[in-house]
Amino acid sequence: MRKLYLLAILIAISVLGNAMPKKYPEVVSVSYQTVVNGKARTGGPKTMLLCSPVASRSWSGNDSRKLLPTVASETSYVDFNLKKTFQVARFSDGSVINTPLAFSEYPVLTETNETAVILGYNCKHLKTSLRSNAIDIWYTTDSGVKGTPAMAYGIPDGLVLKVVRNGNFEIVATEVKTLKQKDTEPILLSEMGESLELPLYKHRITENLITTVNIFTSEQISFGNEIVNPTDTESEKTFKYSAGTVILKKVKLPVVPDDTQLFIELYQHSNGDAYDRTGSVFVIPEDKEQSFLEGLRTGTASLPIFQAKNGKSYQGVVATYRFSPLVEILRFFTSFGIGQFNDKVTVFGQQWEDSTLFKQDVSELLPVLQGERWIGVFIGNYDKGGHKASLKLKYYPGSMEISDKPNKKYWIMPLFNTLNVMEMSGQEYGTMFGNDSLKVDFEVPAGVKNVQMRYITTGHGGWGGGDEFNQKMNTVLLDGNVLFQFTPWRSDCATFRKYNPASGNFWNGVTSSDYSRSGWCPGTATNPYYYPISELKPGKHQVKVAIPLGKSEGGSFSAWNVSGMLIGEYE
Repeated sequence: MRKLYLLAILIAISVLGNAMPKKYPEVVSVSYQTVVNGKARTGGPKTMLLCSPVASRSWSGNDSRKLLPTVASETSYVDFNLKKTFQVARFSDGSVINTPLAFSEYPVLTETNETAVILGYNCKHLKTSLRSNAIDIWYTTDSGVKGTPAMAYGIPDGLVLKVVRNGNFEIVATEVKTLKQKDTEPILLSEMGESLELPLYKHRITENLITTVNIFTSEQISFGNEIVNPTDTESEKTFKYSAGTVILKKVKLPVVPDDTQLFIELYQHSNGDAYDRTGSVFVIPEDKEQSFLEGLRTGTASLPIFQAKNGKSYQGVVATYRFSPLVEILRFFTSFGIGQFNDKVTVFGQQWEDSTLFKQDVSELLPVLQGERWIGVFIGNYDKGGHKASLKLKYYPGSMEISDKPNKKYWIMPLFNTLNVMEMSGQEYGTMFGNDSLKVDFEVPAGVKNVQMRYITTGHGGWGGGDEFNQKMNTVLLDGNVLFQFTPWRSDCATFRKYNPASGNFWNGVTSSDYSRSGWCPGTATNPYYYPISELKPGKHQVKVAIPLGKSEGGSFSAWNVSGMLIGEYE
């Protein structure tokens, strides 16, 4: 009888033991590695995860890199009780921001019947999709804790040990470690800083990385609005030359590493002028005895002359041993009356834009857009209201790390620029072509390599027989041999109808801004062309530009605005 009693007690203890909940660890630390195309990434930071049954925190750990001070430190938090996540960013100045998001805002996860064993844990399989990326997630409930190293892909109700994106990018757990009580710390922060919506949160992080130089803000460029002081060289002060159609400022630009990406942004809208106008953003070189600044201050007569076979004298358009022409950063064309005429012209089914934004990658011009520089904007017009423009340069870092590597030494040679930014002061239009070529003599110093030409070209002559509307071959020769030939042409101008409210409509439904043109459209920027010159030996050389200029008809004539420069580096 006693044996039966003892057996009953043992059975009862066994049943009770099986019914008792498992004792899970309070906090677990997980390390992950990144695997791309089957190969584990070595070096660099590892993803770390600290998790409990109710919360998790993930971040990049073991990061020995020397990061830029503008790089924010980000940490991801998941609160499983609140069913919310928090992305938190800390900046070098001590400020902290966060963006909260409910679990319901994440991709929906679908469980499959597949299973796997990872680091000894039985894992279930989930599938989802994020912006056309196929996502596979393996998670376990055996550990008793919850967390994920990649919360953007969704929040499973367990511990994620593996994430695969598009079958070839993996985040895989390499170690799961239970922490002792003395090693634990609160997973969630009591204070997470300023709370922002996700788009603004991301904007604050990226804007902190970018060095933005505001050069002009809503500056008027119009005829009869001149502000000239021939002797003042004060920085950050706007001058207006050539009857007010050129604005100019001396600015201090950052000195940056070679891998920096540089973008120019120009916003423009009409302040009265209804027409499409030629515009240019330029920097004035001061590397030689004479500069274009003298011409702006004292008139075109002070600029060196290119004497063409047609008998005309062209001021300040080619390089000489004493003078460098303008370096063109951006060629753009205003649209027909954007902004000013939006409420004055109605076209069925058409909504007008308020302004044009011209944004272009000009990273190749980094050597001339660092330090103290004179930067100007030209818009040719005869209107008292003219146009308003805002100009920025934005420097984007090419690496998160601080580089100790010295910058390369560059060789820059501005060759020619026939765009007459002093049009309102009598500077000649680019009509030297036709029976002549634009010729420039220059010299290459020893040790220069990797030279390329940056070439911008647009044809003008706004009537049926003018070069604006007729295709013309551009031929560039180096030392008498053809370097390259092409015909600049834009056939996509009708795409930009919404920027051209004041453009004239013709009987057949086509509008003036729709017409194809020689390398430009109203309301667009013109792309530069790049041509490598692999074997440019030291010594004297000559470049020629030949274009079959159209013949004049009455008071109408054709012209070509071409600018060209050589960019190389020293060995």
